[in-house]
Amino acid sequence: MLSPDYQEVLKSDIQKYILENEAIDVQSLILKAEKIHGTPTTLIAHQITGRRKAKYKLPTWYATPQIIYPPSLNLEQSSSEATAEYKRQFLIRHISKRAKAIDLTGGFGIDTFFFSAIFDQVDYVERNEELLPIAQHNHLQLGATNISYHACSAEEMISGSPKWDFIYIDPSRRDEKAKKLVRLADTQPNVVELQPKLFEKTDHILIKTSPLLDIQAALRELKFVKTVTILSVDNECKELLFFAKKDFLNRPTIEAVNINSSDGRNIAFEFDFRTEEETNVSYSDPLTFVYEPNASILKAGAFKSIAAHFRFQKLQKSTHLYTSSLLIENFPGRTFKVTKLQPDENDLAAIPNRQINVTTRNYPLSPDEIKKKYKLKDGGEQFLIGCSGVHKKFLVLAQLIKPHP
Repeated sequence: MLSPDYQEVLKSDIQKYILENEAIDVQSLILKAEKIHGTPTTLIAHQITGRRKAKYKLPTWYATPQIIYPPSLNLEQSSSEATAEYKRQFLIRHISKRAKAIDLTGGFGIDTFFFSAIFDQVDYVERNEELLPIAQHNHLQLGATNISYHACSAEEMISGSPKWDFIYIDPSRRDEKAKKLVRLADTQPNVVELQPKLFEKTDHILIKTSPLLDIQAALRELKFVKTVTILSVDNECKELLFFAKKDFLNRPTIEAVNINSSDGRNIAFEFDFRTEEETNVSYSDPLTFVYEPNASILKAGAFKSIAAHFRFQKLQKSTHLYTSSLLIENFPGRTFKVTKLQPDENDLAAIPNRQINVTTRNYPLSPDEIKKKYKLKDGGEQFLIGCSGVHKKFLVLAQLIKPHP
């Protein structure tokens, strides 16, 4: 059952106030009045803040009446609607029998809700006694009726006899002092220790981890990993997903995926680490076009595979920029057309208002240092790219002809 505080904010006059004052300055609101319609102002301010965050991260929740928002940390750690939908589609492709699933770390319940759309029955597990009723209330508001709720730990839940067609786990990546953790063995629950027990209960496991996690290190700790997905939204890396199938012993496929939030399109590039190691690439100074891979590809480490796939030349071993004389239309990243190599002071002075976008890859100066050195300001339509080639370093004046998709 929802706490009395959350029941307070569900009152019709409070809900009306929250909807009508979404843009209000919450700090000023808290200082202005202790209560509004008899409800503590801090509770109302908290819900307004949560609703603002949900507008773009969770548009379905935002558009649904009488949704309750949890503490900010829980909302921050939850999946976005875009990444949860990707996981739903992923499971449709990879799991044929979808009778029963379990989310061992239910949290705010975003992923649980999306799983409930494709599984006959979903178990939601959450040891936080404040968070569980919030998720349950919201699921009912969203129309999900095939979810069972369990107030216990993941370890307690899997100690019983049931089995599932699929297990999902998103271990907490913060310690008791709210410090971020990136090693799998340091998370709660400890998924490395838990995985043998998980495989006694299912043949399919999906593990969500921090995007900061070392993928190769995780693969040494986890068993039977079939697919690793590096998931970005609008070129910002959000999640690493390790999909494990019991007794799978082949090389895992690495998927670098970027979701475009404006239209929901997924741009994916697949490779495997052995092929990456064995691939040879050629090098060149910047030619007519320069290409910068998206965040997922860079995180995945597909540095040679992307060059081989698109028949690019690389600028230098540690400079993850690529070049060609011909325009490649379907490249998963940004494309620049070179205007001039090594622009001189006259070239820079000719830039309107000396406004230019500066970016660097494997270059001794930072973008800010370059701007200070050449008296440049942010903005404009042109780019100045600092990078290292095989034999020398370059400043490349360029025009962006294709942004990150």
